Amino acid sequence: MRGLLSTISHSGPLAEAISQSRTLVAPSPLYPFALALRAKERPLIVVTASSRSAEDLVSELRTLHECVYEFPAWETLPHERLSPRSDTVAKRIQTLYEIENWRSAPNQVNPIIVTPVRGFIHCFISNLGKAPLIQLQANQEISLTALVEHLASLSYTRTDLVERRGDFAVRGGIVDIFLPLSAHPIRVDFFGDEIEQLSYFDVSDQRTIQSISEKLSIYPCRELLLTDAVRTRAYELVEKYPAAKEVLDRISQGIVTEGMESLIPLLTDSQESIIKRALPSTEIIFLDSERIRSRATDLLSTNKEFLAASWSNASVGAQSPLHDGDGTYLSWDELQAEMAAANLPLQNFNPFGSDLE
Repeated sequence: MRGLLSTISHSGPLAEAISQSRTLVAPSPLYPFALALRAKERPLIVVTASSRSAEDLVSELRTLHECVYEFPAWETLPHERLSPRSDTVAKRIQTLYEIENWRSAPNQVNPIIVTPVRGFIHCFISNLGKAPLIQLQANQEISLTALVEHLASLSYTRTDLVERRGDFAVRGGIVDIFLPLSAHPIRVDFFGDEIEQLSYFDVSDQRTIQSISEKLSIYPCRELLLTDAVRTRAYELVEKYPAAKEVLDRISQGIVTEGMESLIPLLTDSQESIIKRALPSTEIIFLDSERIRSRATDLLSTNKEFLAASWSNASVGAQSPLHDGDGTYLSWDELQAEMAAANLPLQNFNPFGSDLE
């Protein structure tokens, strides 16, 4: 794949078209190569029409480029009483950390961030991915108590036996943790206030598989963390939002609750889109701009319809939405305004036969 990329990069007319054209009309199998070439000049945020196409593109790009990160969308709508999966959350936060790492220490390889349009228009908490990141490594000094408290603060669930991502368990001087982005859970063996050994273990029989020498990053399992500020605000809002009283009560007590992310607009001061995190000189690239715009419009419509239907169902005894505020999706006009304000150029890659050809 890299050999083919080298061949394309030395093709004058094609390389020039990829580099200078605002709209590239080409067969979709060419997109990964074109993106890898563009990334030689500047960081990219690449927007796809669906989550599946984003995942496929990430896999292809990683055979061509060294710094490729995925910013997936939630599987849920903003108003749903459901929480996104912990691995989705961790992957989003990991990408935000990588952006900030590059910003503070730029290197010669520009990053490519791939996100579906659903992730592109969805605003998240403004301080997401900015808190200090804890990493674990053998021979590191950290107390078992401090690690347990940190895991709880990141919304990991304490259990008797680790079985699912986001679980952790304590047995004597051992802490078992199933990190959201890990294929296997890890076992942290303590000797006093020092990590004596890190190892992977098998969920089925709880036996150690192999030791770990590299550092492991501990990413949160939730985007809404129950800080003192969030708990205090939840307590203050209990009477104002009766439909959300039960959830707000639990949050105010520091209890992680399914679907609490739908209250992010109420419990946090501000939200922002991935556009606000873009690195200097970043270029936005839409893969099939017509489908992306259509999908963005559909998502806004679906979110409004879901909210209206929820209130209608509530009138006949069903659960009502937790609040009646706006969702966290940006409209198409708002997207354009944010990109213009950030001075981010937009390039479109469209397939043959599209209306924009």
